[in-house]
Amino acid sequence: MIEQEIVCLPWLAQTVEEANRQLRHMRGDDLQGLTMEELQQLEKTLETGLRRVLHRKGEQIMEQINDLRKKGLQLMEENIFLRQQVMEMTKTGKQMVAESETVVLEDGQSSDSITNISESGNSRENDDCSDTSLRLGHHMTKVHGFDDQ
Repeated sequence: MIEQEIVCLPWLAQTVEEANRQLRHMRGDDLQGLTMEELQQLEKTLETGLRRVLHRKGEQIMEQINDLRKKGLQLMEENIFLRQQVMEMTKTGKQMVAESETVVLEDGQSSDSITNISESGNSRENDDCSDTSLRLGHHMTKVHGFDDQ
């Protein structure tokens, strides 16, 4: 076995040297000793390799574009969903404000009806009652949990 390895050693060294020489040629080094035919063959090899590289590069670019399109669609869908949530929250907030404006007091009258009742009477009483009903209505809003935020 050792004898076979010793016999293969020069062949292996020669193969490595040839591969290194070809690599140097492909990098554009040590070209002065090449014939026209060898230069044309090298050019053809490089063009074929370049086409493969450019093809693979194009594939990767297309994959990235498709991934970005998918991400863009996901972001647009998420944006639509979030806008719907904001609209629902806005509607809910408006409903809460409307409910807090017509709070029903314990005896069944709303704060609006108390204000209307207080407006009947002379103007002096009207000023005092109106002020009182406003405070009363505001107080009841806080009692029933509809505090302005």
